[in-house]
Amino acid sequence: MSVRVRFAPSPTGYLHIGGLRTALYNFLFARHHGGRFVLRIEDTDRTRYVPGSVEDIMESLRWAGIEPDESPLHGGEFGPYVQSERTEIYRQHAQQLLERQTAYYAFDTPEELERMRERQQAAGIAPHYDRSSMRNQFTLGPEETRRLLAAGEPATIRLKVPLHGEVKFDDRIRGTIVVPCKDIDDQVLLKSDGYPTYHLANVVDDHLMGITHVIRGEEWLPSTPKHILLYQAFGWEPPEFAHLPLLLNPDRSKLSKRHGDVAVRDYIAKGYFPEAIVNFIALLGWNPSGDRELYTMEELIAAFSLERVNKAGAVFDLAKLDWMNAQYLKQRVERDLPGLVAQLRPVLAQRGWNPDDEYIGRVIVLLHERVHRLPEIAEFGAYMFTLPDYDEEFFRSTWDESAPDTLEQLKRVIEATEPFTAAALHEQMNRYSRERNIPFRQIGTLLRLAITGKRVGAGMMDTMALLGKAEVLRRIELFLAWSTRHAPGD
Repeated sequence: MSVRVRFAPSPTGYLHIGGLRTALYNFLFARHHGGRFVLRIEDTDRTRYVPGSVEDIMESLRWAGIEPDESPLHGGEFGPYVQSERTEIYRQHAQQLLERQTAYYAFDTPEELERMRERQQAAGIAPHYDRSSMRNQFTLGPEETRRLLAAGEPATIRLKVPLHGEVKFDDRIRGTIVVPCKDIDDQVLLKSDGYPTYHLANVVDDHLMGITHVIRGEEWLPSTPKHILLYQAFGWEPPEFAHLPLLLNPDRSKLSKRHGDVAVRDYIAKGYFPEAIVNFIALLGWNPSGDRELYTMEELIAAFSLERVNKAGAVFDLAKLDWMNAQYLKQRVERDLPGLVAQLRPVLAQRGWNPDDEYIGRVIVLLHERVHRLPEIAEFGAYMFTLPDYDEEFFRSTWDESAPDTLEQLKRVIEATEPFTAAALHEQMNRYSRERNIPFRQIGTLLRLAITGKRVGAGMMDTMALLGKAEVLRRIELFLAWSTRHAPGD
């Protein structure tokens, strides 16, 4: 059997990071087994459709390197791959269920359904469609049903759930699941406007597209018994199911916007690398053997299996993602520095900074181990591109009455240093430290304050060498002028 899986998002907003993980697991499973990965857009709920979200889904998948074999963009022999373009297919299949007597017409108005729910709640009964008392073809009879349909009375088509028995299925992650039929509602399959519900469209499409494995989020687990009954109602063999664990906040609540970014585009905008995001989300719920944490896409494909996916929810640890992205930043500095320069340049330009590419590259090399994400260099290392803002607390804790004289002497040391390299600067500062009996660390701290304004940063000799002699001397002069106005006690 050739494996066929699908990712079937609804275009109701930007792609969620959890949706990207679902797409990734389907993609890894398909590639591991030499199968096909299908992207299908489930847009039957037109009231929730958000313009631009289909494009965002496709762009996010492409950014992550998750390329479908079949999709609205790529085409394929089982298209169309957008559900709103398949409505006639669903109507025909709903009609088949009516003919097989596994579905029925219902004519209840929204007001009648609301009164039914109120009666059930008052009686302490879980809300469900009561086939025996509502306005449907069973209570109305065939003649009245035909008359209402001929008159154009709004009607839905509902699944006829057996009154007795149970639904039993094996989930590849959660094991055997058994649900009594009495706990399953007579789900609406076709709405009165002729549009299918998620349940009908999902099952019909999975069958017609030859989907062999349905790998989706845990939130769809309660729908699966309804889907199994639909497969049985059509006389079809259901696919295998695997329901993935939820993504959780550190407090173990469900991952949501209230706790931070959840859209893939947010992580793209913040400068996370696709390989870091893919690596990170792959390990949210799936554990390969061993302690290794960094994997290429090819290595993930080779190692992936549903058997190693956990049932328990996976905590989205942003600190872990930052660490992982930093590892990939180091790799890229060694492998593709020009590419990083091209990515950082527009970030710098937004701040009005336009240094040449060689200088940007040297700054990246200098500062990349101090940040997690490439754009952070523009914030952390702003002093490499513009005059610094001085940290006044740092100034007060560092400054004393001897500092101005020390800086004047250091200016002369800097002026005399040739060549103006980190090694030469280090040698001259060491000599000055010994001659003046001033700790080298104290010299570095004073220079850091004057030149960068910040308490932390890259090595000062490397920083000065990159800024250049003229700029270093200019900054010391400007700082000395500033310090006369801000010195403690003034």
